[in-house]
Amino acid sequence: MSSPATVIARTQVRRTIRTVVGDRMKLLMMAGIALLALGPVTAVGLLILPAFGEEVATGAVDAPIALEIVSGVTALAWLFLILMAGIRTFTAAANLDQPALVLLSAPLRSTVIGNIVAEILLFAIWLVPPVVVYSAAFASGAGTVFPALAIPFVAVLLLVTAVPIGFVVGTWARHLLTVYEPIARYRTPVIILLALAYFGSIATGWFDTVATFLFDLVGDGPLGWFGHVLFLGIPTIDPDPTAVVGALVGSAILIPVAVAIGVVSARVHWYADPARIQDDTEPAATGEGSDRLSAFLDQGLSKPVRTMTVTTIRRTKRSPIRLAYAAYPLFGMLFFAQEIIEAGTVPSYIAVLLCLYVVWGTGVLFALNPLGDFGRALPAVMTSSVAGKTAVRSRIIASALVGVPLAVVVSLSVGIISPLSLEETAMLAAGTILGALVAPALAVGIGSAFPRFGSVAVTSNKEAVMPSKVAFLVYSAGIILPTIAAVVLYTEAAPLAAQIATALIAALPELEFTITGDQLTLAAWAVLIAGIVAPPVAYRYAVEQFDWYRID
Repeated sequence: MSSPATVIARTQVRRTIRTVVGDRMKLLMMAGIALLALGPVTAVGLLILPAFGEEVATGAVDAPIALEIVSGVTALAWLFLILMAGIRTFTAAANLDQPALVLLSAPLRSTVIGNIVAEILLFAIWLVPPVVVYSAAFASGAGTVFPALAIPFVAVLLLVTAVPIGFVVGTWARHLLTVYEPIARYRTPVIILLALAYFGSIATGWFDTVATFLFDLVGDGPLGWFGHVLFLGIPTIDPDPTAVVGALVGSAILIPVAVAIGVVSARVHWYADPARIQDDTEPAATGEGSDRLSAFLDQGLSKPVRTMTVTTIRRTKRSPIRLAYAAYPLFGMLFFAQEIIEAGTVPSYIAVLLCLYVVWGTGVLFALNPLGDFGRALPAVMTSSVAGKTAVRSRIIASALVGVPLAVVVSLSVGIISPLSLEETAMLAAGTILGALVAPALAVGIGSAFPRFGSVAVTSNKEAVMPSKVAFLVYSAGIILPTIAAVVLYTEAAPLAAQIATALIAALPELEFTITGDQLTLAAWAVLIAGIVAPPVAYRYAVEQFDWYRID
């Protein structure tokens, strides 16, 4: 590899690691997710793999079945790595920072190779360590060191062959969505549809169906040859020598071919001009929409409040990336889709969760960072004649204009579809609408107490001013805890919840006390009353914070 490629690869890896390590909160979240997701799997694997290796070494495992399963799994792993490498290329590797500088200072081939090597190293940081641990556990049971060498070797072989292909796929996908005008014009809905299709396939179980189909289709073909390399050195299972040679020779041919195609693909994409999408009707449509909204708000609202409300909605419409965080909980909701499809209805608890999300989302739309959202215009706003009531009310009204209609539609829809009775549906709708009205008031106060003025990276090349993490946590607690308290009181579930809480406390060492139903009922009333009092208090605080705010 040439020296420029080495520098590019080292720089890209260093920048990515610095970005991850520099954000302590993100690092802690990733560590927590890795611990929760991989910790139990690692523990179980370390317990099972030695015993499994011993069974394989003694011949207790049927060799043809083992070869078939491992070949299919490695083929699927290779395809999955191509998919992940393609996504990484689309979002990062094919999107050069300062492309003019990079393409002028280094040969194109070196730039492509450097980016591919960087992606291989970044994938290896996550993939190779657990593979080494698992292979060592399997080798200890098998009584031979060869699996501890063969399995990591196959993992590296999968990486160095899959990532270049993923680079080609991701580069052309990005080219179509950013350069090819007929598709680039609709890139936002296309990306949304692809994301929904991906997560929806996982949630509905369709992903498993496709994986099973591919397992049967490609496991016996050339893609399954990598699996035969895994069994080198195991006496009781003889891999197909032709498959082993085919995997090694095929990899040696595939890598330079994929890199060469990647160079050609990068030349086409990086030296092309981005699609220029001009919609002459958009300014007129935006102006007409703003005029209609202003006319609607003219009923009972002063001109300053009306103007700031329309401006708030218009600014967010022009930069919707600022609302990306509001959609994060929806990805969790996708995993309930399979249960909804199997049941043929929306379970009651999912109906409540969807309505709770609407209430929560209404507050985060425009009100959770009232000071920081002004951006560079904050000094001008603070030195103008705009009063705190005007600024705060405009945020609340803007949020309610979006949230209340959504609350009506969602609550009635899920209530009718779910097993809830008409009375319970009416209660759910009333609570959701009321929550959509008061949640912005709570959010604007919490956002004023914990503002954020600096922008954060939303994607690899997009930055936006987001609410602070503390504001997110406090606001979410302010919505969720009173909701739980209301559900406990409405369903009279305090005695059962008290029994569960007492059982959990009893499982902890050196803690012995009992929670009664009456105590939990009293606590639920206290939380509910605090949740009712909090929005008007938060509103008053936001007004005073705006009026008395001073720019250093």
